[in-house]
Amino acid sequence: MSLTSTVDGNARIVTVNAERIDAAMAIQFKEDMRLETEQGPDHVILDLSAVSFIDSSGLGAIVASMKQLESHRRLDLAGLTPMVDKVFRLTRMDMVFKLFASLDDAKAAAAG
Repeated sequence: MSLTSTVDGNARIVTVNAERIDAAMAIQFKEDMRLETEQGPDHVILDLSAVSFIDSSGLGAIVASMKQLESHRRLDLAGLTPMVDKVFRLTRMDMVFKLFASLDDAKAAAAG
């Protein structure tokens, strides 16, 4: 799984550089997310703009990544493509995560 991350103001932005988060990648995704987020700002933004497909294993991996964070830290999701957004809304995960249409929207919310 290819993840990159940067710190922008008071948020760590983790970008998924893959088109899919599925069963074949879920375990590696969780480990990579843990490594990328174990230090840094309390606010983490996961940029999913390159992801066009996610299955239940991928969804579970994102939830597990959120649970790996200390309780005072939070994980927001940005740049969801229409299919990925649909999965999050159908599974009611939009009640668990803050979803932002774009990375810029998520960064603005983090700054504000």
